[in-house]
Amino acid sequence: MEDSKFNKKQIFIQQQFPHNFFAEQMVLSSLFISYDALEITIKTLPIEAFYFHNHQEIYRAIRFLYRGNISADVVTVLTFFQDNGLLEKIGGIKVLIELISQPPNLTYLNQYLALIKDKFIRRSLIKFGYETLNSAYITNVSLENILTECETKIFKITTEAKSHDLISSSELLNVIFMDLKHKSINPKFVGLTSGFYELDSLTQGFQKSDLIILAGRPAMGKTAFSLNIMMNIIQQSKLPILFFSLEMSKEQIIYRLLSMETNIDQMRLKTGQLSKSDWIKLTKAIQILSKLPLFIDDIFDLSINDIRSRINSVLFNQNQIGLVIIDYLQLMQMANTTPNNRAQELSQITRLLKTVAREFNVPIIALSQLSRNVENRIDKKPLLSDLRESGSIEQDADLVLMLSCNQLNTHGIRQNCDFEEIELNLAKHRNGPTGLIKLQFEKRRMKFHNFIN
Repeated sequence: MEDSKFNKKQIFIQQQFPHNFFAEQMVLSSLFISYDALEITIKTLPIEAFYFHNHQEIYRAIRFLYRGNISADVVTVLTFFQDNGLLEKIGGIKVLIELISQPPNLTYLNQYLALIKDKFIRRSLIKFGYETLNSAYITNVSLENILTECETKIFKITTEAKSHDLISSSELLNVIFMDLKHKSINPKFVGLTSGFYELDSLTQGFQKSDLIILAGRPAMGKTAFSLNIMMNIIQQSKLPILFFSLEMSKEQIIYRLLSMETNIDQMRLKTGQLSKSDWIKLTKAIQILSKLPLFIDDIFDLSINDIRSRINSVLFNQNQIGLVIIDYLQLMQMANTTPNNRAQELSQITRLLKTVAREFNVPIIALSQLSRNVENRIDKKPLLSDLRESGSIEQDADLVLMLSCNQLNTHGIRQNCDFEEIELNLAKHRNGPTGLIKLQFEKRRMKFHNFIN
C-alpha cells in the first residue's frame, strides 16, 4: 500500500516537471520542412531537451538521418521507424501525421527553441535538487566528494544554459573592422598591462582567455614577479584579481605585499621592529591595499572545480574579474582521480585551465617549476623542454614566460647583492613575437623593476 502511494506521488511529481508541448511540436514540424531549421536545432538542443519520450525518439531519428546525409522528411522518418520496429514506440503513424498537419511559422523558430531549452534547464535544476538531497543523506560518502560532484553538475547545467550564437563571416569582419577603427583612434594596449614595458610591447598586454605560464627554478622569483604583475594590473585597471597561493599562507602573501609597497624589508615587518616613519608608511599602505579588489585563497589542495567556484563567487559579488593567478601548477590536484602518472594528471590540469580561461574570458597566470636539466647545462638559460612533468604545458599555453638569473658565479650560485639582473624569456607567444626581456630585481623588497642601463 505504501509503495502504491509512493509511485503515485512520483508520477504526480514527474507530471509537474516544466515542459512546453506546443513548442516541441512546432520545432519538430519545422524539421520536416526546413533544412536550415534542422541545422539550427541540432546545434541548439540535445535530445534530452525534449520532454516527451516520443518527441525524443522522433528527434533522435531525424538526427540519425541527418548524420547519414539523408533528407529528414516525414516519409524517411516514417520508413526509419517501420524498418526498425519502433513505430508503436512513438505512438504510431498518427503522431507523425499530427506533426505535419500544422505547418509552423519558421519566423518564431528561435523563440520555440528558447522555450524548450528554458524548460529543459529548469528540469535539470529540479533533478539536481533531488540528487543533492539524496546525496546529503549518504553518510558513507565524504562531504568533499559530494560537494565536488554538486559543483560539477551545476557547472554542466550552467554551461548548457549559455547560448552560443553563430555569426556569419561578414558580421565577424564588420566587428573586427570597427575594432580596428577604434584602436586607430584610441591607440593603447588591448590587454591588461603588466607594468613592464618591454613585456607589454611584445604581448600588447595579457589577453582575455589566455593561459600564461610563468616558469622558473625554485627561488628564482616566480611568486615575487607574479605579485608585482598583480599589483601593477590591479592599481591600473581596478579590476578584481583572484590569487591562489598553494605554497604560502595568505598572511605571508600580505607581508610580501606590504614590503613591496612600504620599502620595509620583510624581516623587520615580521619582527615588528618598526620606526615611527615605518608605521606611517605601513598605515598608508594598509589603507591603499584594503581598498583594492584583491582576493587571496591559500587552499592547499586546489582543484579545477575550486577555481571555477571561487571565480563564480567573485563574479557574483564584483560582477567582473580581471585576472586569475595560481601559485603554482605542480601543487594542483585533480578531484576524484587517482592517476598513476603525474605527468598525465598535469596535462589534464593545464587543458582544463585553458578551458576555464575561455569559459570566463579571463587571463590565467599559472606558475610552474622547471626541471633540473637547467642546472646541468653550461648555458643556464631555460628552454621550453624544461617545463617540469608535463609536455602539454607548452601546448596549452598561449604565453610561456621563463625567469632566469643573469648573475651566477662559476658554481651556479646567485650573487648576494641588493639588485640582480633577471632575464625574462618570452619563449612562446601564440599570437605574436617572442623575445628576451631584462629586468632588475630588488631582493630586499622582493620587487621587480624595468631594466635601466
